[in-house]
Amino acid sequence: MIGQYIPGHSPLHQMDPRAKLLFVFAYMFAVFLANNPATYGLLVLFTGIGIYFSRISLSVFYRSMKPVFILILLTSLLHLWMTRGGEALFSFSFLTIYEEGVRQAIYISIRFFLLMAAASLLTFTTSPIDLTDGMESLLKPFERLGVPAHELALMMSIALRFIPTLWEETEKIKKAQMARGADFESGHVFKRVKSYIPVLIPLFISAFRRAEDLALAMESRCYRGGKGRTKWRELHYSHLDVVLLLLFVILLTALWLLRK
Repeated sequence: MIGQYIPGHSPLHQMDPRAKLLFVFAYMFAVFLANNPATYGLLVLFTGIGIYFSRISLSVFYRSMKPVFILILLTSLLHLWMTRGGEALFSFSFLTIYEEGVRQAIYISIRFFLLMAAASLLTFTTSPIDLTDGMESLLKPFERLGVPAHELALMMSIALRFIPTLWEETEKIKKAQMARGADFESGHVFKRVKSYIPVLIPLFISAFRRAEDLALAMESRCYRGGKGRTKWRELHYSHLDVVLLLLFVILLTALWLLRK
């Protein structure tokens, strides 16, 4: 699932979390440099190599990307319907599909996939505690400007940690409602959305209960923020992080040269 950590000993697991965070943020900007089949092909190849070196099965990636496929499909349909330009490829009643619409639908779909794949690689190969330490270390210089680095890192880490938990809770509630006769598949779109109300209400109640339990647990352990706290594990850059930086520079250079 999105946000879930999968323990392993791959090269990506061994990298410093700060290097991976910086790379993912920079990679998300680099994706928007692609504007032709060659640049998108290069990004897909680079992402595929990253998935290979993460040593995580493709089935896990497929399951994590399933919720995103719906968003990709809806975005593609909007581009096919609304984008005009080039030669008209298909026309029926009020729907006319143009060459530019097909091109934009393909490019946007690939872009969404690349962004989610990079984010999934980050969470799959980096534990929540490492993500917290990495984000806190990167935000540390901004504390002079009043930015609460430790608190922001902790909030983001907790949010990532509870995505798989809430997803599992949703599935359990959905199956419980189906056992009581609830139908989530039949009917028109608005009826299906309405049928999820019995799922959302207990899910919100469960989420608030978990948040309250977490707050009480932190208070009982005398948590008072990051000021004065020491760390058992110190972060250190390694040669793998230097290799990642060099690969990104090569990727960025190749994207710039292949742009039209």
